[in-house]
Amino acid sequence: MDDEKIVGLYLERSEDAIAETDRKYGVKCRTTSYNILQNREDSEECTNDTYLKLWNTIPPKEPDPLCAFIMRIVRNISLDRVKRRLTAKRQDSSYTLVYDELDDCIPSNENVERYVEGKELAAMIDSFLDTLSREKKVMFLMRYWNFSTVPEIAKRLGLSESKVKVTLMRTREKLKEYLEKEGVHI
Repeated sequence: MDDEKIVGLYLERSEDAIAETDRKYGVKCRTTSYNILQNREDSEECTNDTYLKLWNTIPPKEPDPLCAFIMRIVRNISLDRVKRRLTAKRQDSSYTLVYDELDDCIPSNENVERYVEGKELAAMIDSFLDTLSREKKVMFLMRYWNFSTVPEIAKRLGLSESKVKVTLMRTREKLKEYLEKEGVHI
């Protein structure tokens, strides 16, 4: 079923909307959530929470594109769960490790606050991503948006793990240079 019809089901308040959403995006939601949480039960709960949030958000919103809207919700719900878990247990996670890789090229929290809730920084990162080849952009987003592991990225893109590691490292270096050129103090 196409996205327009799925949104139409939500607007009609049809319970089929959730079933169709799960059929089309369920695997993607659970995978993204699992990559963040590293726990199947938690990722299933976050996916279900995503469907509830969709149900409560549509209407009045009519998201376009639906996929990006769904993925942002599942990602945010999963990250919130990680934050609660880390606060409660004070332990590292794959979430922390992924962001540790970006520490050298993204400014600290104090500097980010200067950029109007991060919107200016986000716009700069978007501009940087537009300078990358499709492969490098996909690799970067899989790692730092979807929290995919290096082996998962390598398998999905048909590349060696070492090529993925090197490409990500060089891309982070280029991001750092780009942001410094734009006046962001790292």
